[in-house]
Amino acid sequence: MLLRVPLAYATAGDAADGLLNGLSIDSLQRWTLVYLGLSALAFIVVWLVGYLRRPG
Repeated sequence: MLLRVPLAYATAGDAADGLLNGLSIDSLQRWTLVYLGLSALAFIVVWLVGYLRRPG
């Protein structure tokens, strides 16, 4: 038996209804941006360290 599972949301409010542990959509978005920013910064630092340590 197939269940009807939504694969897309029309608004952010639609997704907020399914969040666990009382999380709000704005805190989820904020922490996602923080995570993406920190991971991008770490990538840049690793790339620069590798570039500067290159022989020659």
